[in-house]
Amino acid sequence: MPYYSDELIEEVRLANDIVNVISDYVRLQKKGSTHFGLCPFHNEKTPSFSVSQGKQMYYCFGCGAGGNVITFLMQYENYTFQEALQALAQRAGIELPRQEMSVRARQEADRRTRILEVNKVAAKYFYAQLRMEQGQNGMSYFEKRGLSMETLKKFGLGYANKFSDDLYQYLRKQGYEDELLKDSGLVTIDERRGGRDKFWNRVMFPIMDVNNRVIGFGGRVMGEGEPKYLNSPETMIFDKSRNLYGLNFARSSRKHYILLCEGYMDVIALHQAGFDNAVASLGTAFTAGHANLLKRYAKEVYCTFDSDGAGIKAALRAIPLLKEAGISAKIVKMKPYKDPDEFIKAEGADNYQKRIDEAQNSFLFEAEVLEQNYNLGDPEGKTAFFNEIARKILEFEEELERNNYIEAVARKYQIGFENLRKLVVHQGTRAGLTRENRQLKSGISEKKKREDGMKRSQKLMLTWLIEEPDLFPKISPYLGPEDFTEDLYRQAAEIVFSQYREGKLNPAGIISRFTEEEQQREIAALFNARLKEVTTTAEKEKALRETVIRLKENSIQYRSKHLEPTDMEGLQKLIADKKAMEALKTQGIILLNKDKI
Repeated sequence: MPYYSDELIEEVRLANDIVNVISDYVRLQKKGSTHFGLCPFHNEKTPSFSVSQGKQMYYCFGCGAGGNVITFLMQYENYTFQEALQALAQRAGIELPRQEMSVRARQEADRRTRILEVNKVAAKYFYAQLRMEQGQNGMSYFEKRGLSMETLKKFGLGYANKFSDDLYQYLRKQGYEDELLKDSGLVTIDERRGGRDKFWNRVMFPIMDVNNRVIGFGGRVMGEGEPKYLNSPETMIFDKSRNLYGLNFARSSRKHYILLCEGYMDVIALHQAGFDNAVASLGTAFTAGHANLLKRYAKEVYCTFDSDGAGIKAALRAIPLLKEAGISAKIVKMKPYKDPDEFIKAEGADNYQKRIDEAQNSFLFEAEVLEQNYNLGDPEGKTAFFNEIARKILEFEEELERNNYIEAVARKYQIGFENLRKLVVHQGTRAGLTRENRQLKSGISEKKKREDGMKRSQKLMLTWLIEEPDLFPKISPYLGPEDFTEDLYRQAAEIVFSQYREGKLNPAGIISRFTEEEQQREIAALFNARLKEVTTTAEKEKALRETVIRLKENSIQYRSKHLEPTDMEGLQKLIADKKAMEALKTQGIILLNKDKI
């Protein structure tokens, strides 16, 4: 992995104005000093996605996505930090030096490049084998499945013949050494028997990342044999939980939703029928990583799984993961057919589109599945069913959303809206999530709320300091980076205070110090906390004073709890901090300049 200096990263970032870059992906409208648009990372109708030219940062107040221009490409294009930096450097006409790489990093990057090269050679070999005499079995299989030559070419489908060392011998003749072939996952090396192919007597499905690079393979056995489907093992370039089959094509679809399938053939059949937005997980259960990957490309996901019990279980696993990622999920029903491939062969693309148009709300699908566990003809069974539904409705945080689902369930199962609403309130009370005669809460405990409140206060203070640097000399006698008790917040605060002392506050540059996408997202949130609406200097002074006191008291409490008995210096610092807090509380020290509001 290449290493680039902080100075070079800053040069690339500064050369790419964030508004100009994001405007290539999102339609933005300027409101005051900030640009707003519909968030590309979650489904929304009212713009909550803000882009600040001054801060050179973006932040979505709806889903919390945020960062600088590098982060945006990482999230939107599924790039690594290095790939995003390289794309922006190319956009700005900046040449990144190749020599800025440690020996170990260069070796690792070279290894990745060579494994990609081996995979590409193997994919071409399988592709050629399918079209030769020894590939007739594979070609007959694809023809029986109704695939056109154009589809075979589009997906690079191939064949691994019946000899268990055929690919190994070919790759060795191309000059690739055993250790590299072993790392690629295509070959196993046995000291006694030599090299053996991972795939043989199988039709082959190359797996590509979003940049159309072959990162692995799937193979279906010809005739009898186990396992029926076999996938490449995890390698330096292949992570099943971070890739989806067909996403390299689906990401460019003009449709606003993704069709999520179970298998390779379903994806291929759907693409051939004109549904170029179909993807599937790679021989593994759908994961949170898959959901987070999809949210970069889709506002909605339509689950079009098999109609059997396994397909239903797969849908029930996927729904909460998609919801957690902020994606709206719907269920496309395949009955009386087994899967999308079978459906399209029998009914055609137009009727499949009708099934998409009639897709079921995921919660109501879950309710239907749950219904099978109860006898609704029996009063006791019916009561138990509605109690379970009430508990599930409590999972929705917004009261409006809960009421909408109460209404939908009441209509579907012919129960009075008010009766079901009372049952939901009752279930919330029993679970400790709500109190009688009060509005339903979101399901978060009071302790959790207090913890979140402290995090919000720390975020608010960092936002304040970034937006009003004049506060630093007023705040510094009372607060320092050590008073931010969240580890990531403290790291950010240390950089902010350091930048202020050097006279160059740069929040977008701070984000570049963190290469993990989730960390960048959190750092962006620190500098985009919404300030409480105030109309007078006195109100703002009061809010600022209360925030400083809250942070300092929390810091004192935290340090007191973790103070070593022999740490006299730490004890003296605590005593001094307590005195400073008393002065701030009682002496009326002004923190704001008079002209600030």
